[in-house]
Amino acid sequence: MSLAPPFTEESARTKVKKAQDLWNTKNPKVIAQAYTPDSIWRNRSSFIVGTAAIEDLLTKKWEKEQNYRLRKELFAFSGDKIAVQFWYEYQDAHDGLKWKRCYGLEDWTFAEDGKMRKRQMSGNDIDISEAERWFKDGIDVNTVEISEAHW
Repeated sequence: MSLAPPFTEESARTKVKKAQDLWNTKNPKVIAQAYTPDSIWRNRSSFIVGTAAIEDLLTKKWEKEQNYRLRKELFAFSGDKIAVQFWYEYQDAHDGLKWKRCYGLEDWTFAEDGKMRKRQMSGNDIDISEAERWFKDGIDVNTVEISEAHW
């Protein structure tokens, strides 16, 4: 199955899960290679262009967001675009290692070769307790039941 556009529902779902698995490696150098050299990003309030800037942003992200675990789900797709809903949990190194969960949405646009050429991300963080965590060690993020209240 091709993971380049135009997407089918099956290829879009597979692309989302491959992105999820790639981001869960927390390896900025490898992750940046999934994007075009001139990829345009809006990540929260940061606006960046290019794989070097992506690698730098992700390096700083995971210096702050320790014990990061992510889940992405397909929201919608058409042609060369995919929309994703995601949740991730982390300990905030800039806030006393408090546990937090980010709720967010992304829209992605792909080049013909399947690399992402544009990523727009919006996310909101909330404080959570240890007991409220979903993605604990040893838990497959894909099997966690996430209720409609969180979708």
